[in-house]
Amino acid sequence: MINNQTLDNLKIFAKNVRKDIVTAVYLAKSGHIGGALSGADILTVLYNLSLNIPVEWDKSNNYETRDRFILSKGHASALLYSVLAERGFFDKELLKTFRKAGSKLQGHPSKGYLPGIEVSTGSLGQGLGMGVGIALGLKLNNNPANVVIYLGDGELQEGSVWEAFMQAAHRKLDNIIAIIDRNGLQIDGKTEDVTALNPLDEKLKSFGWEVNTIDGHNYQQIYDSIEEAKKASKPFAIIANTIKGKGVSFMENQAGWHGKAPNNEEYEKAMQELEA
Repeated sequence: MINNQTLDNLKIFAKNVRKDIVTAVYLAKSGHIGGALSGADILTVLYNLSLNIPVEWDKSNNYETRDRFILSKGHASALLYSVLAERGFFDKELLKTFRKAGSKLQGHPSKGYLPGIEVSTGSLGQGLGMGVGIALGLKLNNNPANVVIYLGDGELQEGSVWEAFMQAAHRKLDNIIAIIDRNGLQIDGKTEDVTALNPLDEKLKSFGWEVNTIDGHNYQQIYDSIEEAKKASKPFAIIANTIKGKGVSFMENQAGWHGKAPNNEEYEKAMQELEA
């Protein structure tokens, strides 16, 4: 059980992450804000409680046995950058350079520019396949690390994702955890209108995965589900029901905020809400 002090700390961390996301996208005048805000609580738990990833990165003695995190929905890079900055992987001042020419914080994460970035992502549908390959390699090397892949629900419409689901079960990769940001929206509208995914849990189970559905903004449920996944004897998928644009009232559940930057007035209103 997460104690009250830890819970308060997680809420503060997530609030700061959301402020960082909004500010980074605002300063860049571009970026994907809705799907970044929806994942702030999940990555807050991952990087503060659940993942074994050293802030010192490749300078750490535990680097080789670190857990691997892959942001498959790479367009939500402002989320990952903000979490890494808040955890101290790099100076927060770098967030002001988000999506600027020559910046290490490009619109999609690129391996080699920053500590904490495992693989370059952005082309949707590829993160889970990369995660399966990494998980298999870890198994072959008797490495105890887990691989966590964070996917958008819209990218589950890519066929390559289902090939990866099938391969992970075939290889009995119990060291892989897929977290699906089920906010129900993508750039073209509702996922169920674009290409329906439901019943998503039953589909994943039929592919040989253990599945748990949670509230993606409930810290205890997030933590408990990840801990359960670590102990599973098969690949584990967490369907996290979230709110796109979470934390900013006029962005919540609005597909129009998938890839849009706030103007001056919208930025001020968003920051006031997040400060409240």
